[in-house]
Amino acid sequence: MIKLTQSLNCWGTEQFSGTLKQELENLDKGSIPLHLATTQGGLVDDSNISALINHCTENEKFLIIKIGIFFNEIIAGCNCNDEPVSDNTYCEFLVSIDKNTAETSFSL
Repeated sequence: MIKLTQSLNCWGTEQFSGTLKQELENLDKGSIPLHLATTQGGLVDDSNISALINHCTENEKFLIIKIGIFFNEIIAGCNCNDEPVSDNTYCEFLVSIDKNTAETSFSL
């Protein structure tokens, strides 16, 4: 389970967006389900993702953040040499951070 503890601790401060961006970009590969946003084969190169914080809100239980993620989708065998190429891709997720545990979920 992913926990964004530093982001939760910064909620309501000027550091929140920067901390969340940093935590998202430093997650282990495969932590963000980017494969759900692919359109050309489902292969993801998440070695160099970039996150944007688009909107933040909260309810009694969760912080709810709309984020944008830039990453590369690998398109296998689509050129003359049959070698994969990479395509820049953007998608948006809703990130829910539990206010009590910092457990985090992603939905496309």
